[in-house]
Amino acid sequence: YSWTGPRMHYVLQLLAGALLANGVPHFVQGVSGAPFQSPFARPPGVGESSPVVNVVWGFANLAGGLALLAHFAPSDALGWGALGAGSLLLGVLCASHFGKVRANART
Repeated sequence: YSWTGPRMHYVLQLLAGALLANGVPHFVQGVSGAPFQSPFARPPGVGESSPVVNVVWGFANLAGGLALLAHFAPSDALGWGALGAGSLLLGVLCASHFGKVRANART
């Protein structure tokens, strides 16, 4: 099995979509000056990290997603679908998780 085969390109495009979707909220919250949940908070993914940590984390996710796209750019509908699916999947998972975290913080 080759890491450069066409099936692996779809997996990497899915990952690129997930990284891009994850980078946006961290970067936006950070540059807005708002603390936001991150993997570096205590507890991870529940506690809030500083705006600077979120800018750096968001930028790293965006850079990783764009780097993957630079090397494994979608060239067909399935590739664009994988990119969109990765973004949608992570978006839905994050919306569900952070919705619960924020609801629990209000109670």
